Amino acid sequence: HPFDRALRPLPLTQHKRVWALYLKFARQYNLPETAIRVYRRYVKLCPEDSEEFVEYLSSIGRLDEAAVKMMEILNNEEFVSKQGKSKHQLWQDLCHLVSKNPDKVTSVNVDAILRGGLRRFTDMAGQLWCLLSDYYIRAGHFEKARDVYEEAIQTLTTVRDFGQVFDAYAQFEESMINSKMESISESSKDEDLDLELRLARFEVLMDRRPLLLSSVLLRQNPHNVHEWQKRVALFEGKPREVINMYTEAIQTVDVQQAVGKPHALWVAFAKFYEENGQIAEACVVFEKATKVKFRNVEDLATVWCEYAEMELRHDNFSRALQLLQRATAMPAHRAEYYDKSVPVQNRLYKSLRVWSMYADLEESLGSFEVSDGLWWDSSVLGSKF
Repeated sequence: HPFDRALRPLPLTQHKRVWALYLKFARQYNLPETAIRVYRRYVKLCPEDSEEFVEYLSSIGRLDEAAVKMMEILNNEEFVSKQGKSKHQLWQDLCHLVSKNPDKVTSVNVDAILRGGLRRFTDMAGQLWCLLSDYYIRAGHFEKARDVYEEAIQTLTTVRDFGQVFDAYAQFEESMINSKMESISESSKDEDLDLELRLARFEVLMDRRPLLLSSVLLRQNPHNVHEWQKRVALFEGKPREVINMYTEAIQTVDVQQAVGKPHALWVAFAKFYEENGQIAEACVVFEKATKVKFRNVEDLATVWCEYAEMELRHDNFSRALQLLQRATAMPAHRAEYYDKSVPVQNRLYKSLRVWSMYADLEESLGSFEVSDGLWWDSSVLGSKF
């Protein structure tokens, strides 16, 4: 070919002047195979123009080779886009190309590409999960697409990404229902059953949304007391699930890292048992709560006071007095009220809240002399704070 003969005698520094005309000639005629061969030779000399080759391949429908070439571009750490695109933008282009053309892109592992993007670009998690699901939907693998959606909503950590994926998931299920309804020509038992199954699946998905959203928020911060309380409320009317949620909450929340009041979970758990007539179980919860190393003395004081108030509600007055006596007992090793280096259990005896309740109860149930002494003790302790 004249262009080939022109290139042979020229030094490499002057090849670009010929290649510009050569590429223009190759694109001018409908000879894709010839043009591709020309471009392959050209990008070996000028790899910085690989994007131009990718664009040409895409324009003639050779998407498989375009995807392979884009992979080479991304794996080349020294590549700098002449169009000013970042690695992030090039990766986005590749993801869109492979996900929307499952029948034409066969030489690359699309699943691995998109999951690799999930690990590298966490800010695009919602978009990449949707692209991966869309790939399987376009390929006709609907169950696999559903599995991808389920995996996504169980692992996402931001509300924005969750909303994006959940909406796409719901739209997918809705399209499956519409498709089935349009394809039913005559009513048959099997088709009706399949339609009912799809409708039930869609309803269950919508019902799961609040719980799934709660999981996302707790993955952001598993020590958020308020979110755990909201999660428990979702199971109202289901005692077994409520107990499981409270148990999971108190096992998960680290009281030293907690956002909110961790003692509120213990108190609410005990009150749940109380409201259901299981006083013994409520006492077990309170007893365990009194041994938790809370950050503040007042958190532990609240637990003891709530414990005693529960006993009073059930007319166990002597038991309530015994509890407050235990709470105000002097520890073996005394400490200052605000000494954070000492467990709250060793500082509880200085809590005015516990002493006040103890004195009030003793005044109501015991003798005047004892209650007067308790008020005196509490005032002395209070003056030493």
